[in-house]
Amino acid sequence: MSNPLPLSGRRIAVLLGGLSPEREVSLVSGEACAHALERLGAEAIRIDAGRDLAAQLALAKPNVVFNALHGAWGEDGCVQGVLETLALSYTHSGVLASALAMDKAKAKAVLAAAGVTVPGGGLYDRHEVASRHVLPPPYVVKPNAQGSSVGVFLVMQGANTPPWEVGAPDWTFGEAVMVEPFIAGRELCVAVLGESSGPRALAVTDIVATTGWYDYEAKYGEGGSRHVVPAELPPEITRRAMDLSARAHAALGCRGLTRSDLRYDDINGDLVLLEVNTQPGMTPTSLAPEQAAYTGWDFDRLVLWIVQDASCPR
Repeated sequence: MSNPLPLSGRRIAVLLGGLSPEREVSLVSGEACAHALERLGAEAIRIDAGRDLAAQLALAKPNVVFNALHGAWGEDGCVQGVLETLALSYTHSGVLASALAMDKAKAKAVLAAAGVTVPGGGLYDRHEVASRHVLPPPYVVKPNAQGSSVGVFLVMQGANTPPWEVGAPDWTFGEAVMVEPFIAGRELCVAVLGESSGPRALAVTDIVATTGWYDYEAKYGEGGSRHVVPAELPPEITRRAMDLSARAHAALGCRGLTRSDLRYDDINGDLVLLEVNTQPGMTPTSLAPEQAAYTGWDFDRLVLWIVQDASCPR
């Protein structure tokens, strides 16, 4: 008789979609994870997470909740609080780490205190940013609590005007925006697994955008970027990138799988950590599954590890 599949008999709710601007990406991530769970023998219950999430989960009665949401509400501690209240085991980071990592200003303060090198800059009122250069160009403007490069503007050297879109009436990403000096060089990322022995960085990926820079379209559009894994870097830079990412995971109190985004200026050697993503994308072009594959874990094994790591409280 053949051995049962590792998740046979498990009833797993997959949260996908949601309410954020990253809804479409989450739908793809969630569907990919649901298919993997089914291949592993689980019953995957897809839940398009809305305001009635608690009621949907009460009907589903899952053993585990696989959180494949991205962005505000699903990744910032709100949904995690619902899951804690319902005492349901769930994946990825808990309430505090999720909320902290999503707030760029607060996360940077914690990371800097832990010795992680982060960019300068700070929070500014969006109308001020739209009316004048608050930093000398080049600089980057981004919402303080969004992911996936949503609402991000790069103001180049010699720009005559600041990003007026930030002050527009239809701006929906909060009144305070993060403004940071633009760091020339290469876009890197490191996936980290929060194992019982401590955070383990998997690899370093060099992201080469074909659209000019690594914006939303470069991340998710077909052919928008090329991923080089492992990145072709000096060994010391590879070690530093992996160390910074593991330290950031620990400093924020993250659990499960995270992905840190970094910039490396290969002219002067500067390496800074931009942010930590507590629920990395699990799409066909996503970075964390690529790094897992490089280390010998296929997609299904990564999904299995994430489920086996689930708990409550987080």
